[in-house]
Amino acid sequence: MANVQPGDALGASYRFIEPIGSGAVGEVWRVGALSGGVDLAAKVLRPEHAHDPALVERFVKERSVLLGLRHPNIVAVRDLVVEGERLAILMDLVAGGSLRDLLEERHTLPAADALVLCAEVLDALAYAHTRNTAHRDIKPDNVLLAEPWKPGLASAVRVSDFGIASVVHERARHTTGLVGTPAYMPPELLSSGEVGPAADLYATGIMLYELLAGRTPFAGTGTDFTLAYRHVTTMPPRLAVPEAVWEALESLLDKDPRQRPGAPEAAALLRRLSARFADLSALPVATGPEAFEPLQRPATVLRGAAAQPEPGAQAGPGIGVPNSEIPDLGPAGQHTVVRSMPRPEQRPRPQSAPAPRSSGRRPAWLTGKAIALIAAGLVAASAIVVGAVALAGPDAPAAAPAPDATASQQDAPLPSGLSVSRSAQYDAQAKEVRLTITYAAQKAPLAGPFLEVLPGAAGSAACPPATWEKIEVTRNQPSLTGISEACGWSLSGIAVPAKGSVEASARIPVELTGEDALGKWLQGAAAATTAAVSDPEAGGSEYPVQRLRDILVTTPARTVSQTALPVTLVPVWPGGPDVLNPLYASPSTGKASAMLAAVAGGEEGVRFSDGCSGSLAVSADGLVVTALSVSPSCILRAGVGNFTDLASDPFSITTRE
Repeated sequence: MANVQPGDALGASYRFIEPIGSGAVGEVWRVGALSGGVDLAAKVLRPEHAHDPALVERFVKERSVLLGLRHPNIVAVRDLVVEGERLAILMDLVAGGSLRDLLEERHTLPAADALVLCAEVLDALAYAHTRNTAHRDIKPDNVLLAEPWKPGLASAVRVSDFGIASVVHERARHTTGLVGTPAYMPPELLSSGEVGPAADLYATGIMLYELLAGRTPFAGTGTDFTLAYRHVTTMPPRLAVPEAVWEALESLLDKDPRQRPGAPEAAALLRRLSARFADLSALPVATGPEAFEPLQRPATVLRGAAAQPEPGAQAGPGIGVPNSEIPDLGPAGQHTVVRSMPRPEQRPRPQSAPAPRSSGRRPAWLTGKAIALIAAGLVAASAIVVGAVALAGPDAPAAAPAPDATASQQDAPLPSGLSVSRSAQYDAQAKEVRLTITYAAQKAPLAGPFLEVLPGAAGSAACPPATWEKIEVTRNQPSLTGISEACGWSLSGIAVPAKGSVEASARIPVELTGEDALGKWLQGAAAATTAAVSDPEAGGSEYPVQRLRDILVTTPARTVSQTALPVTLVPVWPGGPDVLNPLYASPSTGKASAMLAAVAGGEEGVRFSDGCSGSLAVSADGLVVTALSVSPSCILRAGVGNFTDLASDPFSITTRE
């Protein structure tokens, strides 16, 4: 990759000519065959793929399938080269650019053009699906054009990277269950982990939306997990297109994969719509919605005791509920709806006529056994009454309002080096808690966002409002953060210097009652915050300073001497490692991740060191590692912020083959 130069050999049959693109998986080069003929495109995968024996073996096994995909709308795979640390896929060279390039140039397309382009993508998918091959990563970057774009262009689509989607991402599937690009992931991938041909239809629908609107439907702030989660829980914002076009788009984006059309049917429908709406102009670039519309699901209604109908009232569809009293539940949402129902009216029983006096003889039913049972019942009833009186007392007072009070609390230090202490004052007259939170850092600077949970008073399910002072604060949004805490607040813009501290203050209107109410409230707030950031079911990378548990230092199992050693720092959350969203990669490209800036102050907080007795060389800034000499077993040591004693698994250094 970084060592490739024009003129270098690729295997025994090709040579590199010039780079023509790059991406997350690798670089694309124009290559020429030594025997002559047309130039090809070689996608040279990143070295970590070549160092993965299982992946290379899978590529070889799938070679016949990949070479067998021959369709006018599919970029043909011509050869596969495995050479030392290089793994390259040779494909037809397609010179017209990608749909991503087209979007960057035009921003949006007229409906007719967008529909035709996606219909041709569906033609390619229909062919591949008949051969039990799904793409799994349809997006504008992987759809190429055979010639430069012009309005009305047809028969120019070439879908690429079938091989990479079905092979390279297999490792990601085993480690995280996620395969593909978050903006185009189908909802079933998150809900069940299963994907099939219908996932390609969904991704094509996302791409059609993007061609029409200039943005994907669920784009917005948040992590990759947040974006992927919106596919499951929210509806795509409506576009200003004819109803027939919107209905076709919605059918592709159906949350249920079983309800999406097949690729041939969808392609035919899009072509019909293209001809029908040939005169429509392109839309302006759509802006993101202020809030995404939640997916509407049938609500569950829990009903109380059945009501007896009033005399003369007709029974409604509810059990024993008059029509006039059936509550209007409105449109069903995501929440369980609990509605109280009227209690049955307690009507006095009619008084029966006085019984005639006994003649003095015991009735036949009043046997000795019956008398014993009656006596036992009277004794038990008396005991219950006496016990209830004793427990309640004659003058049991209600819980008294809490007086003015102060309380404090201290969390255990977190692996990131964050320490949190809280102090609170309660104003009984104003019925208000004044809370001060102190964030302190150990060896490395730390930055927000931080999560704080502020519950209501004991026995109250309502989340109180809060007025924060001199700090940027918003309500925690589960759809963005992956943290499903109703009473959570997200504190941004906080920067804690190394070995220093920062305070945040808030006023919370809450009415406390009982002894030590403030201390109990404060402990409850701290415990709820800890539980939220420690939830193993929470995904994404939000609140890294509070949620990061460890960092894995990963390298290839084998590297070549005199080359840079690829190193990836993988964050470990309460739910486990996240290899899809690394904390840092060396040699680095681009801007450091927000996670790294939060937990270590950026690249300044990262340092690698030789754990291999001189077989590794580290650059002066501590960020680039070079393998120097042959060694059968090496380890690399690292420090990241407060994580100061990290080490990789053993790897070997070999000579260049």
